Amino acid sequence: MVASIKQAVSTETNSSGAKSGIKTFKQGAILFREKEPAESLFIIQRGQVRLFVQKGKGFVDIAILRAGDVFGEMAYFDEKDSRRSCSAEAITGLEVVEITFKAFDKTMSGVNPWFRTIVNTLAERLRKTNDKVKSLESNSVSFGSDGKLGNYVFFHNIDVVRILALIYMIYKSHGEMVAGKLQLHFDKLKMYMIDIFNVPEIKFEEFIGILKNEAFMTIEKDETKLPKIHVIDNAETFRQFMVYFNTQRSLDNIKRINISHKGQIFLDMILKQIKGKVDGQGKAMANITVILNEFKEKNMGITQEDLMDSAHAGFVGDLVIGENGSVVTTVMASKLEKMFPCIRLQNAVKKINEKKASTNN
Repeated sequence: MVASIKQAVSTETNSSGAKSGIKTFKQGAILFREKEPAESLFIIQRGQVRLFVQKGKGFVDIAILRAGDVFGEMAYFDEKDSRRSCSAEAITGLEVVEITFKAFDKTMSGVNPWFRTIVNTLAERLRKTNDKVKSLESNSVSFGSDGKLGNYVFFHNIDVVRILALIYMIYKSHGEMVAGKLQLHFDKLKMYMIDIFNVPEIKFEEFIGILKNEAFMTIEKDETKLPKIHVIDNAETFRQFMVYFNTQRSLDNIKRINISHKGQIFLDMILKQIKGKVDGQGKAMANITVILNEFKEKNMGITQEDLMDSAHAGFVGDLVIGENGSVVTTVMASKLEKMFPCIRLQNAVKKINEKKASTNN
């Protein structure tokens, strides 16, 4: 039925000017927002889409859809008010077939009346189920007396610890060593994470996205030429991540490592500068003036103050005046090299949490 619809609507246009056909969207693009008037549905050809609903200052994710999935169709069956019941955002670069409701109506009018009745009945049941799910989601999120969402957090530390522990165990048990790296098919990883260990799909997908963006995981094609082989350098890295997040979870806020994004960039520059210069005690000297000058030349807005969190965490010592008047510091190089990947992952998770709690989404 989907194929026949696509063939029938290649040039169909609705009253507002929206036209059926293939459309492309960049990563992060919003296809439509909750409560907007609806005029078409979509079939995913390539990429992924997430559906979500606004909840106070944050939002609740409903589902992640992939190639072959249809979305935006519920509004077609809403005879009272054809509006979007949720928002849709492109997780990746996206290609969809957009089908106007006018074109879809032509196709529906051509099917047997009993089939149309079944479709309408299923759609109504699904709508009622969605309403119940939304109600449960609203009740499960903390709201203040003013009706606004309080302290919405998508990834709690316990979520991250759990996902990291599962990745470690799954790769350790089922990963295949190829060219010095561990490989695992996405379908098997998903089966264990979602079907067996009941990790929410949206959190699984988001976390895998973080690992890809931070280059802790890479993707290769399987025997069917689909990008489904998930590759990691080694499982031990994820055990270290798990230990780090679990340790941070148990500490008081004042004792936790909390490096800002600018501080992370600063530490990255320090690591590049001291590479190959670490002494037998795992320490090295870094010329902070040289790094600050580079930040200034690139108009990056990073200052000496952005290194203070790193000093508090014990990655660098006091800033002192060295030769030629340059500001230098002692770097606990061995400790920093070991912990820096954890800091990167921690900040990536923090960024996702901030994005999902933002009123702009």
